[in-house]
Formats: sequence, structure tokens, C-alpha cells
Amino acid sequence: MFRRTRAERDFREAQRAGQALLAMHTEWPLPDAPGPALPETTVPDFLPPDFRAPVRQDVSGFMMRWDRPLVIDGEVHQCHCGAYRNWIVFNMRDDSVWLRCPAGHETVEPRLDTAWYNRNSGPVDHFHPTLEDGLRHLGH
Repeated sequence: MFRRTRAERDFREAQRAGQALLAMHTEWPLPDAPGPALPETTVPDFLPPDFRAPVRQDVSGFMMRWDRPLVIDGEVHQCHCGAYRNWIVFNMRDDSVWLRCPAGHETVEPRLDTAWYNRNSGPVDHFHPTLEDGLRHLGH
């Protein structure tokens, strides 16, 4: 009999403490409540324009080397000239993926998309002004 009374008393004390805590929080100001108006200051951008990397819309596309055989939908992709490795993979601004074999044949590959390119490419390490400079950088 005394145990139940003690348990009920402890429960009521815990309820009172919880209600007091909730009452205390209702008196605090809301975190997103408008406070006193602060003068707006213009903060300059973090990096000057010369140091910013180009965004996707500023470049014609991205390219990477693919030295292994390219497997698409379970089969090894092969160029009509017989090449099946050492590809240059282009991801163009319009989200199409193009393949270039070592002999220079280029073809669009509709089974690959930008998501595949992003999963398989590394970080961008160079930006090139022309396609020839990019191909020279990648060894073609």
C-alpha cells in the first residue's frame, strides 16, 4: 500500500517538474522571432571572380579517361574499328554522353547518362580552353 502511494507521489512530482520546465520555455523568445532591426551591410563575396571555378553552364562539357573495357548493360562496348578500351568519355552540357576511341571515332552513347558519369568520374583537376588541349592532357 505504501509503495503505490510513494510511486504515485514520485510520478506527480515528476509531472510538476515537467510542467514547470514547459512553463519556463514558453517565456523564452522564439528563435526566429524578429528582433531589433539591424542595419544591412553588404558583404563581399568570399572569392574574387578570378578565383572561382566555372559552373556547369560555363563549360561545354567534361571529359575523362576510361582505360578499362567499357561494360554497358552487361556487354563490352566496342567501336566499329575494333577498339574496346582506352576511351575518352565526354559529358556534354545537354547531359548526353559521348565516347571517343583511340582512333578518334566519336559516337553518342544513349545508355549512359550524367548520373553514370558523375558516379565514375573523379574531381575536375583541369579546365582547358579547347578540345585539343583537353585531349592532349588526357594523352590522346
